Amino acid sequence: MSAASDATAQTYREAGASWRPLWITLALLAAAVVLDVVLPGPDHVPAWLVVIPLVAGVFALSVLAGQRVWSVEITEEDLRVGQERLALTQIDGKHLQATADGDEVGGVETGAQVLGGGWSVPKGRVGLAVRRVDGVALLVPTRDPESLRNALLARLDQ
Repeated sequence: MSAASDATAQTYREAGASWRPLWITLALLAAAVVLDVVLPGPDHVPAWLVVIPLVAGVFALSVLAGQRVWSVEITEEDLRVGQERLALTQIDGKHLQATADGDEVGGVETGAQVLGGGWSVPKGRVGLAVRRVDGVALLVPTRDPESLRNALLARLDQ
């Protein structure tokens, strides 16, 4: 698929993790190296050459894992959370609209499956309650449930 057709197919995207903590950590480590070299006493440059790539590697792996597992995306046909997909035709749009309007309580049902896997919604996210057309309740982990609900409703109305 070309980049142009991919851009038109995608209507909503929420990254599962940010690279910002990695860049902040690398900046702090660079400042520590500069201080180590500038201040009197022995320099530990060889140790820094081992520590910095190890720390960067751990951070990079955690960011890549977060993006792979918890990214939320709405395309022409699917709602995707990580590697898991739910066809838009399987989402109960009337229930979603009723919860948005306040006509129906959109509480989470006990034992609702978290889309994307996991036992519970990850820290820093909220579970948007979605019901499939067969009545099964799901939670979509998101940082912005209102925007996700609006994007889903817009896509389901088309």
